[in-house]
Amino acid sequence: MCVTAVESRPAGVVGASRGPRHRPFGARVMAFVALTKPRIIELLLITTVPVMFLAEQGVPDLTLVLLTCVGGYLSAGGANALNMYIDRDIDALMDRTAQRPLVTGMVSPRECLAFGITLAIGSTLLFGYTVNWLSAWLSLGALLFYVVVYTMILKRRTAQNIVWGGIAGCMPVLIGWTAVTNSLTWAPLILFLVIFFWTPPHYWPLSMKVKEDYARVGVPMLPVVASNKTVARQIVLYSWVMVAVSLLLTPLGYTGWFYTTVALAAGGWWLWEAHALQNRAKAEVTGAKLKEMRLFHWSITYVSLLFVAVAVDPFLR
Repeated sequence: MCVTAVESRPAGVVGASRGPRHRPFGARVMAFVALTKPRIIELLLITTVPVMFLAEQGVPDLTLVLLTCVGGYLSAGGANALNMYIDRDIDALMDRTAQRPLVTGMVSPRECLAFGITLAIGSTLLFGYTVNWLSAWLSLGALLFYVVVYTMILKRRTAQNIVWGGIAGCMPVLIGWTAVTNSLTWAPLILFLVIFFWTPPHYWPLSMKVKEDYARVGVPMLPVVASNKTVARQIVLYSWVMVAVSLLLTPLGYTGWFYTTVALAAGGWWLWEAHALQNRAKAEVTGAKLKEMRLFHWSITYVSLLFVAVAVDPFLR
């Protein structure tokens, strides 16, 4: 998930005027890759593979890991492409999305729609025939939830969009576990909840940074409709619940001392940053001095450290 500064005018209109007349093959290939949002999928895979190690209590079958990663990439990529197809109207008006392939005209809406549907069908079949059908249905469910529930229903209607829409981003945890066990238990459900409570305080700082973009197109992200103090208070609340839930794995016997140590240290630092953001918001600090992106960047480091600990812990018990 990356923010790129571009000019503030609706660049999509300019890009569309260049249109499909200048679409070299290499740039077209990269445009279709961009439709899948690779940087976001990196985070999804970070939460998928370590859970497979935890489920196996060791090294899972590497072919299974590869197939799960490929299927997960295709599924998430299909969801992201369909998201861009639906949101192409507002993407053309937002600075942070003004260079997306549909806005610049490098990919046509019809091509994007066909590409997204193809990835959705292909990923489901790949999961079903090479991993298992439970993982396939979970993957398809995540895709449909993101496209229909989040993008089409919640995103433009409620400030709680990212809270409930984030459920789709929690599903890779369940998919990683079921890929190994073809079943569900408390461990993946706990990690599902960790990602559920992680998503709002991960995304809201970014939304604080680009809230003018969202306000311009009428998307009611929480920082658009609430003060910085209110947003920061919600971030702190979700952060405390997230850290508390992350510590449930050990008393239930799924992890040991290593995971607990990492969860406490990383979670403690997260809470420090969340409260620091709240203190700056209470003091009515604005602009660059609010430093909201500190928590956003740390949130990515946090989830990476936590899930690396999930993968390593079985070898130290």
